[in-house]
Amino acid sequence: MDQLQFSTSLINDPCGIVEEKDERATAKEKISDAHMIEADVLLRGDNEPIMAHPPETDSDITLHEWLDQVFSSEKGIKLDFKCIEAVLPSLQILAAMKATVKQPIWINADILSGPGGKAKAVDAKEFINSVMSYFPDVTLSLGWTTGWHPGQENQGYSWEMVQDMEKICKVLSQPVTFPVRAALLRQSWPQFQWLLKTSERFSLTVWAGKDDTYPVEDLLFIRDNSEKCRIYYDVFEPQNSDFKCAIEQSRI
Repeated sequence: MDQLQFSTSLINDPCGIVEEKDERATAKEKISDAHMIEADVLLRGDNEPIMAHPPETDSDITLHEWLDQVFSSEKGIKLDFKCIEAVLPSLQILAAMKATVKQPIWINADILSGPGGKAKAVDAKEFINSVMSYFPDVTLSLGWTTGWHPGQENQGYSWEMVQDMEKICKVLSQPVTFPVRAALLRQSWPQFQWLLKTSERFSLTVWAGKDDTYPVEDLLFIRDNSEKCRIYYDVFEPQNSDFKCAIEQSRI
């Protein structure tokens, strides 16, 4: 099985865009083209951290094997944790390989319930304390569980949700990026504009579910009303290409 099958390749461009490559690309293409590589980490029954995306619960690719591959590529790493049980053993593996780490690392988890979120949030205090004990300077990627349903009125991020996150993160010293769902962000922009103003350490990573629908104008609005260096985008096609095209058109 391909060692990067469970990863998402991320590419940065000068516009502050984080572009998601086609998952059908080969491992060689992903390693050569990507600036950052994201992967989900779960804990197998034998307490071995593995690379798998829910609802899958097993894999023949361990975290250690995956890190060996990615470290040799010198690409940035984003580890996405779906359960708190996988965090500590994964950090221990990463710490043991610390001497070979040359690239930036982001550690991600959804630590609060968000709009439409059904999944269980990762315990915020335990997650942050675990990461801080091993990597106090790493970039934290802290998000909300969310849901989106076509044909329905989907609520955005409430002030309470955003303020609760700010209370957690204001005492931290390292950079924090907040993954926010593109289809829910435009209606919640006043809340996130406020959040970004509370600390220069904060940024947003705008992401999209594969089946989410939203106008590209929403992405343009966010880009035009924020510091470009503090907003990243992780969206699927065709929105990604439409977004780039709209940016180029705006420069004419």
